[in-house]
Amino acid sequence: MQSVTVDLEAASTTQLVEAVSAIAAELAQRQAPESAAACLELTETLAAACDIQESALAGFIRRVDVTGEQKRWGYPSTRAWLRSRLGMRETRTTERLILARQRHRLPQVAERLAAGELSYGYAATVAQSVARLEDTDCAGAETTLLGFVDQGFSAAKVAVFGRRICDVIAERDGTETAPGQDAKRGYAKSWITSTGSLDGGRYIKGWLNAEDAAIWDGTLGPLAKPAGPDDHRDAGERTAAALSSVLSGGHKATKVTVICDLDTLTGGNAPARLTDGTPIPAAQARRIALSAGVSPLLLGRGHTPLYLGYRERFASAAQRQVLETLYPTCAVRECEIPGTLCEVDHVNGWALGNSPTDIDQLTLTCGWHNRFKHTSPHQIGISKDPDGQYVYRLLPPPGARSRTRNGSGPPGTIGPPDTTINWAA
Repeated sequence: MQSVTVDLEAASTTQLVEAVSAIAAELAQRQAPESAAACLELTETLAAACDIQESALAGFIRRVDVTGEQKRWGYPSTRAWLRSRLGMRETRTTERLILARQRHRLPQVAERLAAGELSYGYAATVAQSVARLEDTDCAGAETTLLGFVDQGFSAAKVAVFGRRICDVIAERDGTETAPGQDAKRGYAKSWITSTGSLDGGRYIKGWLNAEDAAIWDGTLGPLAKPAGPDDHRDAGERTAAALSSVLSGGHKATKVTVICDLDTLTGGNAPARLTDGTPIPAAQARRIALSAGVSPLLLGRGHTPLYLGYRERFASAAQRQVLETLYPTCAVRECEIPGTLCEVDHVNGWALGNSPTDIDQLTLTCGWHNRFKHTSPHQIGISKDPDGQYVYRLLPPPGARSRTRNGSGPPGTIGPPDTTINWAA
């Protein structure tokens, strides 16, 4: 049993959070009551309490986001911090981040969420709906959408109304197709419409059937990934840049690495693989080789290639090719930046004379973590995995408390064991 004694009126924010954490840890160990009716009532009560906590969580996230505190801990963005350190899925990360960033523009939503009068689902839906609206339109949209909430519409339906509000604003500004035209087209054939804007830009809207959508995803998906930790564009902006690259022919220089044995290329059956481990049938690998440039990669004894020693500061192109094969992502355990977008890092620091430009002394890190390792070396723990590849772990800044969600203790572990929780109102 965990414990904390709290005077609700006098307690600090930290004490209240610790109390909630202790209660949650204790509650998680309890068995559900035998009564299904009791469980139904408890579920509704606990869910409402969780929604109120989301209000506080949004405030905390916003403060971290605005001040950039996550960077002191080695995370290039608030999104990376939420995904890596807190283990949130991408959808939940996006949802919470949008609510945190829009909360100050939604005073009615913020007040009702904190008071327990509005569920987190509705609050997140309204925040998502107004994210791309100007402040003048945001206030009106908030009132309109909360009106639909009060009428009893579901969160999914409110989301539809939110999209419709955006369409109405686009129609008002002359950037939308005529009402009803989209529905008339149906969904059997792909279609795209575009409308020029007064400043020379162009608005695009469309629908792709399953076959065309697969081509879209296969072509633009790899090009629309973040270009690095300092890439603050959202998914829509990155997709637009990827589309422009394809239309201009820039994507033709895209490099794809297929790893296979010489025996496979000469008729063997051993499968090849991509750098992320995806298997490629031997026959398909040979077809790829026929229409692509083939670059042999020679390995030394123990499959360790290319030693350049201390005389060379920068890794060679061949060394980088090897590293991109060994490291599909940044060497920092919690970072998901693709290895192809990373920088070559001397594990022990070449400038210190401790790490030659040899393949077994190199790894890949994204630009953010490469600089972070240089400026905060004591916040990087270096080890090797069973395959001999380097793994970097982010360590807390000096003097900071660190709580792990996947470590030896439960999240929010506080206070001495085997005591009780006392409340003073």
